Amino acid sequence: MRRRVVITGMGWVTPLGHSLEEVWEKLLSGVSGVGRITIFDATDFPTQIAAEVKDFSVDDVPPAPGHWSRQARHTQFALGAAHRAMLDSGLDLDRVDPTRMGVYLGSGEGHQDFERFSQMIVSSLDEEGRFDVTKFTRLGLELLDPVLELEQEPHMPPAHIATLFNAQGPNVNCLTACAASSQAVGEAVELIRHGEADVMIAGGAHSMIHPFGVTGFNLLTALSTRNDEPTKASRPFDRKRDGFVLGEGASMVILEDLEHARARGARIWAEVVGYGSTADAFRVTDSHPEGRGAAACMKMALEDAGVAPEQIGYINAHGTSTPVNDRVETLAIKKVFGDHAYRVPVSSTKSMMGHLIAAAGATELIICVLALRHGALPPTINYEEPDPDCDLDYVPNQAREAQIDYALSNSFGFGGQNIALVVGKV
Repeated sequence: MRRRVVITGMGWVTPLGHSLEEVWEKLLSGVSGVGRITIFDATDFPTQIAAEVKDFSVDDVPPAPGHWSRQARHTQFALGAAHRAMLDSGLDLDRVDPTRMGVYLGSGEGHQDFERFSQMIVSSLDEEGRFDVTKFTRLGLELLDPVLELEQEPHMPPAHIATLFNAQGPNVNCLTACAASSQAVGEAVELIRHGEADVMIAGGAHSMIHPFGVTGFNLLTALSTRNDEPTKASRPFDRKRDGFVLGEGASMVILEDLEHARARGARIWAEVVGYGSTADAFRVTDSHPEGRGAAACMKMALEDAGVAPEQIGYINAHGTSTPVNDRVETLAIKKVFGDHAYRVPVSSTKSMMGHLIAAAGATELIICVLALRHGALPPTINYEEPDPDCDLDYVPNQAREAQIDYALSNSFGFGGQNIALVVGKV
């Protein structure tokens, strides 16, 4: 008998807000968090829009205002989301064995000091444009801030969260692109199932709304260039979709062994019943055209959960709004669900939040849990023209009431990583 794992706390920092209630209401209302980029001057970029986190301060995270002021943007999001999740869980940390509590995140790279880096590059060129690596290194030692350099490392958010909560158990960070935080949740579940922890703080954080991030995705022709209509740019499964919209943020869940949670009288949001993880083993930036890995991970998650496809009442799709992903994901769902694929509602909340990259999966898992609890399904907004290759029920434009027992969350990353998670009522 494996241990059952439940979610007892949830928290997030997103482009739509920072409280569970506020964001959920906006999702059901079809509100878009996409606008012009303000974090840097994107005037000369092909893509000038993104879903930015606004009006967020990390000062409410202990121990005191200003304590986390030098941490990277995504680390501050992670701390804020973890703090909210822990408060939501009602855990009394004085009654938790710290060696049995761990952290598993899917977080991306951190601080990017473009101003100093550019200064170092320009100052290291001679009159003929040749690069002097010795001068570049010397300038780096003079100009760069060691704390900020350390904050570039992807493992820093879980390290800071462990410090915040005295979590002395397993501490891991994975960076499997857009599947990262879903993988983190799945692997954290496995740690509890196998008795290596009683409590895990799991999720992810990321912000790629910076010149390198936008440039990289523009080079891959992955981003929407619908700059004149920011709120309509992300349009998953629509025939005129032209790429995803970059978002940022963090989402965290508190996972517990079911008996541990019941012993302390915890409020239980949902149970994580299934986890599937596969690789396309195909191309770095292309999904397998037949949805091989995506279908396999969904099947694996259903088998792990002991749930038949017909029992799934809602799918939160990866649904990036790119031509390839949406077509392949639709095909994969039809392969796994058969005729039921046309009856199960599928929506992409990236239409409203943008794509939070490493943080996307955990964010969408929370949305699945809220759908279970509230009996409502968020829509796919901006769905205007059907695509013959995308012919499922995408909950177009309007939220829908629905009483469901199980929900599936899909996350597929560049590189061919595929994760599926199934949550159910307890």
